[in-house]
Amino acid sequence: MPSSLPPVYRQAPFAEDCAPRRVLRLFSGKWTTMILHTLHLLGDASRPGQLQRSVSGLSKKMMTQTLRELEQAGLVSRHVQQIMPPSVEYRLTPAGLIFIEPIEMLTTGATDHAAELDALTAKQASGACAAEDDPAQMHKPKI
Repeated sequence: MPSSLPPVYRQAPFAEDCAPRRVLRLFSGKWTTMILHTLHLLGDASRPGQLQRSVSGLSKKMMTQTLRELEQAGLVSRHVQQIMPPSVEYRLTPAGLIFIEPIEMLTTGATDHAAELDALTAKQASGACAAEDDPAQMHKPKI
């Protein structure tokens, strides 16, 4: 299958400011992709309570911190309705909507290859257990 990648991204080394590294840094937070994906699924906007209920395991503190980071990055905007009590809603910005595509691709790939992902996860878990059981493994550097 022919690649649509520009020639500059077909061989290493990759510059510190190259597009692939920048997008990976953008998505590096534990909850970043889940919050963006969930906002997209909720119609590109959500109130904080609805968003938190939609992402299993997301604490209020981490949701708030991640939303602030996403707002600072320009992927999410915060809208406060001046009613009593005030109502807050988070929305994907135009830039946030652009970066939904790679998240959707990642989600589709993970879904399409769930069995392989399960096998990798099991292998990682058994490797971690083996390292915990073997004191000699405890001092080896992880690569």
